[in-house]
Amino acid sequence: MSFLAIDIGNTRLKWAVYDDGAQPGAQPLQHGAVFLENIDRLADEDWQGLAPPRRMLGSNVAGDAVRRRVEEQMEHWDLTARWVVPAPETAGIRNGYDHPTRLGADRWVAVIGAHAHARQRGFDGPVLTVMVGTAVTVDALSSDAQFLGGLILPGHGIMLRALEGGTAGLRVPTGEVRDFPTNTSDALTTGGTFAITGAIERMYRLLHQREGRAPLLLMTGGAGWKVAPAVDVPHELVEGLIFDGLLAINAAPRI
Repeated sequence: MSFLAIDIGNTRLKWAVYDDGAQPGAQPLQHGAVFLENIDRLADEDWQGLAPPRRMLGSNVAGDAVRRRVEEQMEHWDLTARWVVPAPETAGIRNGYDHPTRLGADRWVAVIGAHAHARQRGFDGPVLTVMVGTAVTVDALSSDAQFLGGLILPGHGIMLRALEGGTAGLRVPTGEVRDFPTNTSDALTTGGTFAITGAIERMYRLLHQREGRAPLLLMTGGAGWKVAPAVDVPHELVEGLIFDGLLAINAAPRI
């Protein structure tokens, strides 16, 4: 029997099929991704030959209308759609957000996945989870599995569009990250990258100070590979932290 994990972001839907009961870090049996505008073709294309999964769990930040479109693509299966709603506690993680249900589902699931990664490798200290996509999130988890909160800031694309819309003469191709940029393209790319990495490094220092030990910094997201080389603290790039979080929640005891 199989388990279908779905991650609906701001621009794409990613899906993966695992053995039911698989643990975080497991390799998917099948996987794929589609842009949100192509969701209505899932049943006839990507999922046409997929064996009916036993269970499904998804993370969705794209709104109820997109969620309903995805559920319509699963109607040919005898399957109850389950979607993550952040709670005061899930899979051993305590949620310190002022209003726990208002935390983004993707952030909550990624933190759970990062915690699972840390514990699997025997690391019992604090964890900093960074997702780099349309937006960038930097979320802190204490050594005793308390979600402390985190940051949301614009990704590269949003920063560049904001500059193009608010200034004159900055509509140029993106460039390279340089210590001292000497052209506008490099200045734009370096400025955006340093804004993101500066936020990450500051949160790293704050979490280190609070917990008294260096955190494990795990980065994920479609644009993580662009930012990771410029991060000036120890870090790891991990694909699929949201899928790992969904696996951890699926494997957790149900009350």
